[in-house]
Amino acid sequence: MKIDLDSLTPKQIVAELDKYIVGQNKAKKAVAIALRNRTRRQRLSDEMRDEVAPKNIIMIGPTGVGKTEIARRLSRLCGAPFVKVEATKYTEVGYVGRDVESMIRDLVSVAVSMVKTELQEQVREEAEKRTEEALLDLLLPGIGKSAPRQATPREAAPGDAAARGPSAQSPAAAQTLWSANASQPAAPSGTREKFREKLRAGELEEKTVEVNVTSNQFPAIEIFSGTSLEELDVNIGNLGNIFGGRKKRKKTTVARARDILLAEEMDKLIDMERVTEQAIKRVEQMGIVFVDELDKIASRQNVSGVDVSREGVQRDILPIVEGSKVHTRYGMVDTSHILFIAAGAFHMSKPSDLIPELQGRFPLRVELQALTDEDFVKILTQPRNALIKQYEELLRTENVELQFDEQAIRRIAEIASDVNSRTENIGARRLHTIMESLLEEVSFNASDIQGQTVKITEKYVDKRLKDIVEDQDLSRFIL
Repeated sequence: MKIDLDSLTPKQIVAELDKYIVGQNKAKKAVAIALRNRTRRQRLSDEMRDEVAPKNIIMIGPTGVGKTEIARRLSRLCGAPFVKVEATKYTEVGYVGRDVESMIRDLVSVAVSMVKTELQEQVREEAEKRTEEALLDLLLPGIGKSAPRQATPREAAPGDAAARGPSAQSPAAAQTLWSANASQPAAPSGTREKFREKLRAGELEEKTVEVNVTSNQFPAIEIFSGTSLEELDVNIGNLGNIFGGRKKRKKTTVARARDILLAEEMDKLIDMERVTEQAIKRVEQMGIVFVDELDKIASRQNVSGVDVSREGVQRDILPIVEGSKVHTRYGMVDTSHILFIAAGAFHMSKPSDLIPELQGRFPLRVELQALTDEDFVKILTQPRNALIKQYEELLRTENVELQFDEQAIRRIAEIASDVNSRTENIGARRLHTIMESLLEEVSFNASDIQGQTVKITEKYVDKRLKDIVEDQDLSRFIL
C-alpha cells in the first residue's frame, strides 16, 4: 500500500515497517528520518533547497536480518520514485555488462509509470464514457448515434450549408427531406439506449466483437559485443511506430474489448510531455535508489585481479552519488538530490575498503544486529506475513487446520538459532528451510487428511528435526 509521503512522520514510518520487520530499530529510524527529510526539504526556499544535500545511508549487517526487506517495504510504502538495484550487476566502463547510469534510467522509468498511472486516474471518467460509446459502435455497426435536429428551410440562413444545393431550389423537396431525416434517428436511438442499458448491466460481457488492436511486431535487433541498448539509448516504444504499430482486427469479448479500448482512450487523453516533465522533476527532488550488495564491489587491500573492476564500479558510481547529469530517453536528469541507501553484509570486507570518496558520500552508517532466539519467535508469529500464518493459510486451502503450540514455536526458534551458529548464519532465511522440513509430510499428504486438525507440538518438532540437527553434515545439506 502506497501512502502519501507528505503525511508520514518518522514515527509512522517506523510503525509501518514494524508490521513486517522484527527489531532493527536503529536502521528503521535512520531510514524514517531520511525519508522525512525529503519532504522537509520541499518546504524550504528555492535557494536553501538547492543547498541541502541528501544524507545517504549504508546499512551493515549479516544476511537475513532485514536489510532487503526494509527496502522492499519502503518501495511499497512511500509515494516517491524508488528502485532497488544489485551492485553486482554493474561493471566498469569498458567491460561487457550494465553501466551504472542504468540505475537512474530505471528510476526514471518507474517515475514515468507512476505519474502516468496517476494522470490516467484523473481522466478515467471521461475515458470510460468514450469507451462505452466505442463499444456501442462495435455492437451496433451501421446504427449511428442520435443525430441533432436539422434546421427547416425557413430556419436555415441563406448562406447556411443546409440552404444550399438541391433542397434550396425546391422548398417542397426540402420539406420532405427534412421530415424523413427527422424521423430516422428515433429507432436507432432507441436501440442504442437499450444496448447501453444492457452493457451497463453486464449482460453483454461475453458477446464477441471485433476491435482494432495495435500490432507491436519489432524487428530482430542484434546487439554486438561491447554495446547495449542503454548506450544506443534507443526508445523501444518508438520502434513500434516505425516497424510495427499497424492496426489489425481481432475478435474478442466485450469484457476484454473494454479493457483494450479504455487503455487506448486514456492514452489519448494524457499529455506524455507533461508526464515526462513531472516524472523527471519527481526523480530529481524525491527519487530514492537502494543499492544492495555494496560489499561485493568493495576492493580488499593487497588483492589483485577481479578486484580491479570492482574498484572501477565504485569510481563509476561516485559521480552519480555526488551529483551529475545522466542522459535518459526522457531527457537529462540531475542526480544531486537523489537519496541513495546502500546495504551489505561486509563479511569478507569492511566499509573502509570502499574508496574514500565513496565513503564520504555515505555519511550515515547503521549496523543491523544478528537475530536472537526471541527475534525468531517474533518473526514466526508477529508480522502480518508471519511464516506460521502463511503455512496455516496455505493448508487451509486443502481444508487442513494447523495448530502450533507455544513451546513448539520456541523450539523451532531454538533450532534455527543453533543451526545458524554451527553452520553459515543466514538469519531469518533459516526459518524457511526448517519450516519446510518440519511440515513436509503434512504438505505432501494434505489431500488425504482433509477436514483434520494437525497439532504441531514440541515433541513433533523434535521428532521431525532431531536427526537432521544432530548430524552436522546432514544439517549443512538440508538446513
